[in-house]
Amino acid sequence: EAGRRRRRAMAIARQVLCLSAFLSLPHARSEPIRYSVAEEAESGSLVGNLAEDAGLTPAQLSARRARLVSEDGRQHFRLDRASGRLVVAGRLDREELCGQSGTCMLPFELLLANPLQFFRVEVALEDINDHSPIFLEERVTFDIPETSERGSRFPLEGARDLDIGSNMVQEYSISPENEYFSVSFGSRSEDDKYVELVLEKPLDREEQSEMSFSLIAVDGGSPPRSGTTQIHIVILDANDNSPIFTQELYIGQVLENMPEGSVVLTVLATDQDAGVNGDISYQLSQAVGQSDSAFVIDPTTGEIKLTKPLDFEAAETHELSVRATDGGGLSAICKVLVEVVDVNDNAPELVVSSFSSPLPENTVPGTVVALFTVRDRDSGANGKISCALEDQLFFSLRPAYKNYYELVTVSALDREETAHYILTVTAADAGSPPLTTTQTFTVDISDVNDNAPVFNQTSYTMYVRENNVPTVFVGA
Repeated sequence: EAGRRRRRAMAIARQVLCLSAFLSLPHARSEPIRYSVAEEAESGSLVGNLAEDAGLTPAQLSARRARLVSEDGRQHFRLDRASGRLVVAGRLDREELCGQSGTCMLPFELLLANPLQFFRVEVALEDINDHSPIFLEERVTFDIPETSERGSRFPLEGARDLDIGSNMVQEYSISPENEYFSVSFGSRSEDDKYVELVLEKPLDREEQSEMSFSLIAVDGGSPPRSGTTQIHIVILDANDNSPIFTQELYIGQVLENMPEGSVVLTVLATDQDAGVNGDISYQLSQAVGQSDSAFVIDPTTGEIKLTKPLDFEAAETHELSVRATDGGGLSAICKVLVEVVDVNDNAPELVVSSFSSPLPENTVPGTVVALFTVRDRDSGANGKISCALEDQLFFSLRPAYKNYYELVTVSALDREETAHYILTVTAADAGSPPLTTTQTFTVDISDVNDNAPVFNQTSYTMYVRENNVPTVFVGA
């Protein structure tokens, strides 16, 4: 009896040591594995040898069911288990994925099982010069008084280029060159670039009443790309004051659930001229790549209104340009930045990566039953998620890595007592009011031979007549 108890104690100790060793395994390395690849790379283009950089062999990738998992569920890359190579899964457009952000990072995780392990992977998408500069208008007309002094400046809408860095617009020129105008461009601040026509020689309407030339924008790509707009100059008399905006930059904030027709803000320009030359009208234009403008401006009052509700998750900011033109053709431009304020309009999303059922009733505590991830497209408190498991004595939730959670057993299971469990996980954000999502896991418990036969009585007494023939029934 003492020997049997000693062997049982040793077996339990071995189980505890194995469980402790499993729980101490690292779920993810501290530093991500980083690569870079040029946008528009063909499908199948090599990004890097992920198996080698993760310290694994291709055989381990297959044996541990390696797969790539991204937060948004989109698979931009593919893992070749046979070779361990990470390749491009399809065409990648940096401007579509990251807009004009200075960096474009595509993060995901390499997930392995047996044991559970994560490797954080980050691929920087490098810009190529695949967009030409674009002017918002194909033709711009200026009405310029012949009294304009040498050095007078006339603001232009600069060309927009969806590329970044040196692939953006680097210079402007006039073609054909003329003795009256040159082009000046630069930056007043990091976000305030300007392009202006500069009058180099006094105009004489009696000598020449109109002139035309091209304004060319060239980017810094190799080879460079260019865009062109036509400039038409009409020379007038006596409008010697241009409109002036009260601010060079207007900033407004709008809740994303504000209805159509809501006023965003009002711009105001003044002109010291009298009569028609002092009458100002406003025109609105929006940045390249932001089609279906959600804004309209009242040409008389300068009120900017919504034409449709905004979506914070689609765009957090909108950049607009407003031109104020007086009755004599002089104009000024101001920038308008509309910041979209997030509201809690997206419920948390719960995505199950793996789920094991049925479970043997002799499963040890700490066994992972399910692995899932949660996310919320809202920002701030509206996107902060907490997960909870309804009252359970045999299962619990524990954070695994970043926004991953594991559903694990915490007590011994007994199929003869409970054959299956229905577990409900609730994910709630911190919005006001909070939005929730629930996920139900049905876990079946499979039987193991852990019960010996048991007689109903410890002894039975039966009577039989003598001289009975063989096989006579005695009793039960």
